[in-house]
Amino acid sequence: MNKKHKSSIALPQMSRRTFVTGMAAGAALLGATGSRALSSDHRPATSPQTLRGNNFDLNIGYTSVNFTGRSRTATTVNGSLPAPVLRWREGQRVTLNVNNSLAHDSSIHWHGIILPTGQDGVPGLSFNGIRPGETFQYQFDLNQSGTYWYHSHSGFQEQTGVYGAIVIDPAGPDPVEYDRDYVVLLSDWSDTAPDAVYGKLKNESHYYNFRRRTVGDLWSDIREKGVRRTFREREMWNEMRMSDTDISDVTGYTYTYLMNGQTPDANWTALFKRGEKVRLRFINAAAMSIFDVRIPGLKMKVVATDGQNIEPVSVDEFRIGVAETYDVVVEPEADTAYTLFAQTIDRSGFARGTLTPELGLSAAVPAMDYAPVLGHRDMGMAHDMGGMDHGGMGGMDHSKMDHGQHQMGGMDHSQHGGMDHSKMDHSQHQMGGMDHSQHGGMDHSKMDHSQHQMSGMDHSQHGGMAQGASGQYSLHGGRPELGGMQGAWFTEKLGRAGFGSNSPIVHLPSEYRYTVDMRAEQPMNGLRDPGIGLRDHMQRYGRRVLNYGDIRNLTPTIDKREPTRELQLHLTGNMERYVWGMDGIKFMEAEPLMLKYGERIRITLVNDTMMTHPIHLHGMWSELETEEPDYIPRKHTILVQPGSKISYLVTADAYGRWAYHCHLLYHMPGMFREVRVV
Repeated sequence: MNKKHKSSIALPQMSRRTFVTGMAAGAALLGATGSRALSSDHRPATSPQTLRGNNFDLNIGYTSVNFTGRSRTATTVNGSLPAPVLRWREGQRVTLNVNNSLAHDSSIHWHGIILPTGQDGVPGLSFNGIRPGETFQYQFDLNQSGTYWYHSHSGFQEQTGVYGAIVIDPAGPDPVEYDRDYVVLLSDWSDTAPDAVYGKLKNESHYYNFRRRTVGDLWSDIREKGVRRTFREREMWNEMRMSDTDISDVTGYTYTYLMNGQTPDANWTALFKRGEKVRLRFINAAAMSIFDVRIPGLKMKVVATDGQNIEPVSVDEFRIGVAETYDVVVEPEADTAYTLFAQTIDRSGFARGTLTPELGLSAAVPAMDYAPVLGHRDMGMAHDMGGMDHGGMGGMDHSKMDHGQHQMGGMDHSQHGGMDHSKMDHSQHQMGGMDHSQHGGMDHSKMDHSQHQMSGMDHSQHGGMAQGASGQYSLHGGRPELGGMQGAWFTEKLGRAGFGSNSPIVHLPSEYRYTVDMRAEQPMNGLRDPGIGLRDHMQRYGRRVLNYGDIRNLTPTIDKREPTRELQLHLTGNMERYVWGMDGIKFMEAEPLMLKYGERIRITLVNDTMMTHPIHLHGMWSELETEEPDYIPRKHTILVQPGSKISYLVTADAYGRWAYHCHLLYHMPGMFREVRVV
């Protein structure tokens, strides 16, 4: 309890195919135990065991667990799910001997820890993995403090139990004042083997979505919006082969949500005394679940994110993406119990615990909030057109229409086959975001485009018109071999204008393939967006919700150099095929992203999908660009909202090969790149 705080390893030469094969190596993980002995059914203790010191022996093995009334086989560390909490101290060197007792290769990645690449624990990039029956020794110095976590980077072992918390106490006084300190680790568990879950998603991407539109929803929409608008919206979603209720790939239909390894019924419990300051270290160690966290009746003072101290922010609720961590301090003023409530982003389930002055006391579990629905904003349309869709207007005659000064950003004319625009006057139209991808047979011979602003138009299927086809978006920075279909888009010698990226949105030729089913033409900056399902919580419930724009680092920005290059990277996917990538390129087909040691670079992520993606860069800090350039927060995982963009700065201060990927486990095989710092 604190008051006023308080090896040089040759890198492997492994192919991308070997790496991806390793990602799927958990195919027979559950039930493939052979003759290995299993422990009896395991109900985790009230809290995971905490291990302290400099030297640790960790064993990855099989353990029988029962969270749902049925016994299943988990992969665990030292027989515990979650794994033991590792408590370290800044400035020390730790040695961890990790033994693999599984029938498959394994590994441990120390998430958010800055260390040499050979210690990072990513098979195929950092090392060759830990083979069955072998022990690998990790050893590295601790040059940071805060809340982090560790997990397997092999197969689907993270989904089946290989994850645990790390707490690094600062070498000096802790700027956060607290009396009690608890880890609150959130995760998701399925009785279905993870390879089977993945297989269902590949066969039918919305398999786990049980909130698809019904006849009752149709009549409700008609009453609220009218027949015409309702059917236009339905037609739009049907044409895209997407669902506006598809918020999460895997839902509470198969998942049981855990808090420190306890189900909601088991009710993980932590004690306090009235007037104490209690530090809660929230960690999202789930495979696929994003949580919205609140404690009814208590304000939360957010004091750290991803292990880094920030200026305290008082909120009622915050969203925690997969792999993120948030430290909060609460001050209960009454001798009553409080519910720690973490509902999933799609509202299909929740994890729950209790903060109480006395064992046996509990508080009411609140009802989950309304289930969110995707809209135009989440498609990357800057202006919500109220459901307007012009996708089925083939044969209409617009020849005498006067559109003098219309602003048509975001409108979709994708199927206006046979339309006659020969006499239309578009002299002052602003048409950013219009999609004319299937305007076969249109006559534009007499159109006046003299003053059009069409920077956001999508001509993806206009023969010969695909952006970048002429090579105009070639890759700069000494990597011409990455141009064309392989290249992320780089610009050089940038100057700051306000904050974040002001560069135009560029879709490379690689985004015009079967691997991409949509592109965000007018993405909004996600910095101040709390996210889908949270945007109206102040008006609806009176709750203040944290957003990234609220976060200000406690100490000044270390590297204040302006970036000399920008990398614009698009998060892409095809939901129907369940294919994920970056710039439309799957990991197996992608070339590494090359950074020069010591350079300062801006990365702008553009989310061309309607899913929320947590993006994790190994080995280096991702410094989120906010309105406060002198106090920008350092994070290891950035949550990118659907149809939006966000930018951050990276100092390439770590030689070697590093992983860069979406942390949703079933997206990772495709939405993954190697970063090389040379």
